Amino acid sequence: MEHFIGCDAHKRYSVFSCIDERGRYGSDVRVRHQAAEFRAFLESLPPGSEIAIEAGGDYYWMADAMEQAGHHPHLAHPLEAKRRCGKTVKHTDKVDARGLAMLLRNGTLPEVWIPPAELRDERALLRLRMYLSHMRTGLKNRVHGILRQYNLLLAGSDIFGAAGREELAARLAELPPQTRRSVEEQLRLLDFLSARIEQLERRLAGILANSAETELLKTLPKVGPILSAVMALELGDIERFPGAPHVASYCGLVPRVHSSGGRTRLGATCGDVNRTLKWAFVEAANLIVMRQRRLAGTHAVRLYQRLQSKHGHQKAVVAVARHLAEAAYWVLHKQEPYREPKSAPKRLCRRDRVSAACA
Repeated sequence: MEHFIGCDAHKRYSVFSCIDERGRYGSDVRVRHQAAEFRAFLESLPPGSEIAIEAGGDYYWMADAMEQAGHHPHLAHPLEAKRRCGKTVKHTDKVDARGLAMLLRNGTLPEVWIPPAELRDERALLRLRMYLSHMRTGLKNRVHGILRQYNLLLAGSDIFGAAGREELAARLAELPPQTRRSVEEQLRLLDFLSARIEQLERRLAGILANSAETELLKTLPKVGPILSAVMALELGDIERFPGAPHVASYCGLVPRVHSSGGRTRLGATCGDVNRTLKWAFVEAANLIVMRQRRLAGTHAVRLYQRLQSKHGHQKAVVAVARHLAEAAYWVLHKQEPYREPKSAPKRLCRRDRVSAACA
């Protein structure tokens, strides 16, 4: 008889619950997160067991341990799993574990793709680079803020470039002593972070040197080495998506739809998405907008300009980002470089159609 197992994981322990084909629950087991104890419990389960666990910060090692023990882990979307389990009076570890087991048995588990171990490992390096880049941006904003507080205006457009740093160093004496010291410390941190980021980028370039996916993604408008690496590693196996619209939805570039009583209203984009991919495609879209004069006549620029005049900059940029996300799917699915979409022929008005017919 086949059994289905639900696992409610916590920081130091997990609760496992089993249900059979007839819907009968077995005993609930609490297992501590000690390598030997956890491995021994997995080995005591029937070979090839189906185990449902919630997506969380600690599922990496658990999924690996389950696969090594010969089982089949299934990653569940936490919020959607709770919705499908329904409202319950009790909320305990046992109830949550039994709910996951029940959804797995019924075939209604909201399953999430588990990236391969190698891909998860490469993502860690990329996400560290992005984190350090955000820290660097924060430090730059702090320095800009301090200069504005004391009305210290510099001639250069980029105060962190070579010429800007020279001018800033020459005028730091105009600041109060402790404020000047804080700016000097932040500039040292900026130099340190920049060096670490460059080192990470060289390592990433070596890892992705032979990646056909990143080379194809670089053919998208304004997508360079960093953005292509983010897109390739975060998307993973493109064949896991049924189509291009699903990629756009996964990236959070599709508006919510409220339809009732014959009325349909589009809301804001969804928040429960891959935020890293959303940032990457929106960043590429913003770069297109900044360079729209050079890219005049391209589909992305025409799309932005058409929507910006009606709905504003933000919605137009998201629309361009959605186009890039869907284009990324086709580029990777077909293994072909990006090509400009063919413009649809303009529809003639009735008078023009009559004139064309009489000609």
